Amino acid sequence: MRRVLTAVAALAVGATALTACGTSGSGSSEPTVRLGYFANLTHALPVLGVSNGQLQQALGSTKLETQTFNAGPAAIEAVNSGAIDATFIGPNPAISAWTQSAGSAIKIVAGATSGGAEFVVKPDITDSPDSLRGKTFATPQLGNTQDVALRYWLKQKGLSAPKEGGGDVYVAPQDNAQTLDLFKQGKVDGGWLPEPWASRLVQEGGGKVLVNEKDLWPKGQFVTTHLIVSQKFLESSPDKVKALLQGVVNTLNTVQANPIKAKADVNAALKTLTGKALDETVLARSWDNLTITVDPIASSLQTDLDHAVDVGISKPADLNGIYDLTILNSILTAAGKAPVSAQGLGKQ
Repeated sequence: MRRVLTAVAALAVGATALTACGTSGSGSSEPTVRLGYFANLTHALPVLGVSNGQLQQALGSTKLETQTFNAGPAAIEAVNSGAIDATFIGPNPAISAWTQSAGSAIKIVAGATSGGAEFVVKPDITDSPDSLRGKTFATPQLGNTQDVALRYWLKQKGLSAPKEGGGDVYVAPQDNAQTLDLFKQGKVDGGWLPEPWASRLVQEGGGKVLVNEKDLWPKGQFVTTHLIVSQKFLESSPDKVKALLQGVVNTLNTVQANPIKAKADVNAALKTLTGKALDETVLARSWDNLTITVDPIASSLQTDLDHAVDVGISKPADLNGIYDLTILNSILTAAGKAPVSAQGLGKQ
């Protein structure tokens, strides 16, 4: 059921240029905020906020430069190297960046998405250990959020799935597009995937949902995407961080005011970024499976780490201090909205 603490983030050192999808920005010496995000639906807030100009509008005369990524470790390396100031990212890469730097590299300053992950399998597979044993299931990346979720869920079923292979179930980390193709060909038995890939396995591959991950969490809430900033950037430019967060909150307001239009606008922006829009039925199902929010759902982060430790993906670590939600909460309270909680893992 959960996230991921990527034990393989170190392999991404120096790989930013290889895994980044693209950049936008002048590279000039004018005041800038350099922001990373992914061109997918679980990053709907930055996808929309960049495309409709709300992030740039909030930054005023400070120029927004953006870079899109395919993988969390590459985005973390870009933050660590100083290539970007902030990035939207999944929980596990953030935990990895925190622990590997002994708490000196990043802070989580806002949420972006909750939910949006499912375990989709062939129609004849059930959740009984006998039905699962000997099967091959895909995840997006070794040690990523969904990879840990699947391995932990299997362990609760009494089934082993070690990252080295050779267990009761084989977990195959691979690109999501490859998983869809192999699932259609019958070469993998399913996958624990984020949206929109889970919906694509259902609607294009004829799969069934064996587990909706939100059913495994209290109130169905768990962090899928949040916003991190480098601590150097937070300390040197808190005004820029505040402006960026104001733009994020403004974008959330736009989504909440007209979710139907926001959904269409996000899909149009994804087409610009990737060259292809999502099918309308896939979009509708995926969108309904997500909760777009600036609440980082901090209550789920420690559990993410605990599960990663349990399945041998990471080592125990102290997450105290990983959040700094003070700027976000100042914006929320000024707008008459409820503040969000760090659940004892940092400032709020």
